[in-house]
Amino acid sequence: MLKPDYPLTTERLLLRPFTPSDLDAVHAFESRPDVTRYLYWEARDLDAARTGLETKISRTAIADEGDALNLAVTLRDSGLLIGTVILVWTSKEHRQGEIGYIFNPDHHGHGYAPEASRELLRLGFEGLRLHRIVGRLDGRNTASARVLEKLGMRREAHLVHNEQVKGEWTDEVIYAMLESEWTP
Repeated sequence: MLKPDYPLTTERLLLRPFTPSDLDAVHAFESRPDVTRYLYWEARDLDAARTGLETKISRTAIADEGDALNLAVTLRDSGLLIGTVILVWTSKEHRQGEIGYIFNPDHHGHGYAPEASRELLRLGFEGLRLHRIVGRLDGRNTASARVLEKLGMRREAHLVHNEQVKGEWTDEVIYAMLESEWTP
């Protein structure tokens, strides 16, 4: 079981469980079409953001395959919520997981996504003893690809038109890192 001692602290960020009071901050970026462009879901109205937040609030520990940590990313100096990160235990037998992230575009370009995601890699490799962690993205999302590359993840696959998302065929790119490649 993985139940971190919250908050998790990085140089500039705090990662913590979500609370109901995070609704406005979450809605502020989940309602933006530029944020959801490469995601499976459309921009969320307040009710959809509330429903999504309820799921996030429940994801604070990983006990078994399929469980996830979904954490709020806040600035250490102000407490401002700027994004969300997720670590999913995808296979117990194969010791595999997946990371993901969504950040408010108002805070892009400062290295926050790799900083927060590096903490998830640490939790996955050191806390869950995962063998392999992947990051999957829409092939058009070059900014997300740069985040995974900054983490030292290698591009392993480019699947051409493998999914139909929002009515169009999209490519999926998969990045990965092995436990033996992890350096904190």
